[in-house]
Amino acid sequence: MTDPSTPLPSGPDTTRVDRWLWAVRLTKTRSDAAQACRGGHVRVNDRPAKAATTVKVGDRVRLRLHGITRIVDVTHIIVKRVGAPLAVRCYDDLTPTPPPEATGPVIRRDRGAGRPTKKDRRMLERLRSDVPPPA
Repeated sequence: MTDPSTPLPSGPDTTRVDRWLWAVRLTKTRSDAAQACRGGHVRVNDRPAKAATTVKVGDRVRLRLHGITRIVDVTHIIVKRVGAPLAVRCYDDLTPTPPPEATGPVIRRDRGAGRPTKKDRRMLERLRSDVPPPA
């Protein structure tokens, strides 16, 4: 594990947003970062960003990738990919926590049991809608 007092690698004052996203491990590849920029899924300071848009310390980057929106503040500029413990120190993650998913009981039928009967369907609907059974 990397010591938190380990200095971060020195870098330039600015760099391309696609390169920075890849270097801090928010995207798996640099081409994924560039593709997200082309698709309009990256914003820097609430402005749509192309892959060549420059980022500097203090910028806010919003990235939507695989259905998840990440919001980060840039705290350090790096251009080479580094280990994960160092990479997370290059940004402040401001992503709001997702709301807890409302998961109900998982309803499964025995394999080969055939189609549910009308009585089975009514029971399933009651379970899914949390309606109390008739008295």
